[in-house]
Amino acid sequence: MSGILKGKVVLVTGASSGIGEATALALAAEGARVVAGARRVGRLKDLVDRAAGEVAAVELDVTDQASVRAAVAGAVERFGGLDVLVNNAGVMLSGPISGADTTEWTRMVETNLLGSMYAVHAALPHLLERKGCVVQVSSTSGRVASANSGVYAATKFGVTAFSEALRQEVTAQGVRVVVVEPGFVATELVGHITDPAMQAAAQSIAASMRTLRPEDIANAVVYAVTQPEHVAVNEILIRPTDQTL
Repeated sequence: MSGILKGKVVLVTGASSGIGEATALALAAEGARVVAGARRVGRLKDLVDRAAGEVAAVELDVTDQASVRAAVAGAVERFGGLDVLVNNAGVMLSGPISGADTTEWTRMVETNLLGSMYAVHAALPHLLERKGCVVQVSSTSGRVASANSGVYAATKFGVTAFSEALRQEVTAQGVRVVVVEPGFVATELVGHITDPAMQAAAQSIAASMRTLRPEDIANAVVYAVTQPEHVAVNEILIRPTDQTL
């Protein structure tokens, strides 16, 4: 443990697996007091047991504004404030637009876009008080839309737009906004896809390259939030070397 983040309080959403889990562990290892939020509380208990640092688990559904507010309030009550919000919770339900199950569109918009907005709204007063940092985990799909990923890309483009507006509103008050855009990462995200053909295609693409690991993204988050206060790393695009798009 380096202690570079000692005394800092961090809330990570979607922390039960993948990038969120790796980020919570990495930040705790740097001395931060981490509140790990997710719907799958059982997995969070395992995360707490494995952490090389102080991690508290909280049940959190980012699509529920009351749940988001409670998680933020709980973090502040337990640790006395909030310095960093890592908005990581997300789902990817790829499929063609024609004939789509639009309930999946709603789920992606509510989780990926509105969920991150709700978390920012709840956390922002505390981040302004501490001159903190918002980390938005987006995607390369937030830069380049592709067939069969239209709605997922739309949510990630939305995250980028919201984050830039937020940055302009709060940067003069000392709050930094970071957008992290990973390419293919070996996580459970592909497993969310309900269309068998789309899931097989995504698995095939991932198998064709050396995919990123969740720890690669976690390391980028640590880098961004440990810069001097006068340095704002606003955007980090991370692709596997083998990924062309």
